[in-house]
This record gives sequence, C-alpha cells and structure tokens, in this order.
Amino acid sequence: MTRKQKRMSVVLAGLAFLGAAAGLTFYALGQKASYFYMPADLATASVPPGQRIRLGGLVEKGTIVRGQGATVAFSVTDKQKSVKVTYTGILPDLFREEQGVITEGAFGPDGVFVADSVLAKHDERYMPKEVADGLKAKGVWQESTN
Repeated sequence: MTRKQKRMSVVLAGLAFLGAAAGLTFYALGQKASYFYMPADLATASVPPGQRIRLGGLVEKGTIVRGQGATVAFSVTDKQKSVKVTYTGILPDLFREEQGVITEGAFGPDGVFVADSVLAKHDERYMPKEVADGLKAKGVWQESTN
C-alpha cells in the first residue's frame, strides 16, 4: 500500500466514523421528540395511543376532579375542543382553572390523555409560548398591555 493509499484510507475511515456518529445522534434525538398539540389540532392529527406528545391550552373551568391519593383529572381546552387529562403527582402551585398549562404524556387506550408532567404559568402575565401562539392563532387569547 502506498503512502497516498494509506492516507486516503485513514480519511475515509474518519468520514465513515463521523457519519455513523451523526446518524446515531439524529436517531436518538428523533426518539426523544414530543410534538406540541392544542386540543383542536388533535381532531385532524392521527396520534396513536402511547405516542408521547405535549398537550397545551387552558384548564377548563369546572373540570378539576381530585381522585384517590395524588390523582387529578381535568380537561384542557382551546375554547374549541377539550381533552380529558389524568395526572398522578403533585401539581404546580399555580395550577388552577382557566390558566395556561402544558402537559406531557400519551393517550391511553380509552382516549384519555395520561400526563406524566404538568407545567403551569408562573405569573399573571406569562403564558407558555406554545400555548400563547396556539391560542392567538385561534383568536382566543390576547396579551395584556400592562
């Protein structure tokens, strides 16, 4: 093997290694992606049970039901559609009716969204970006000018 051939084989082996590393990285990141949906978006999307997504909107008034232990059931709405959600765990202190919320989890076989995390807004002027953008696009929410 000549010197030029050795150099070329080292360069090709390096490129193959970098290509494999990049491919594995993108594959791993693709598996961790969870897509954001508003309740009305779910009517047109085909989300199979068990696929992780983020569901955002407002906590529907009058739907919070506390169950046994730390289990809570409530509905998330965008004022057009509602989705029933169950969550077992400690809710954020600022979780309440008609406030912005993002839940992360998957739909169960019964069609109820089973959340494993719940994020609520942190003060009276803040709305999670995905929720605010979705509600603004539907004409339901406007930013306060304070």
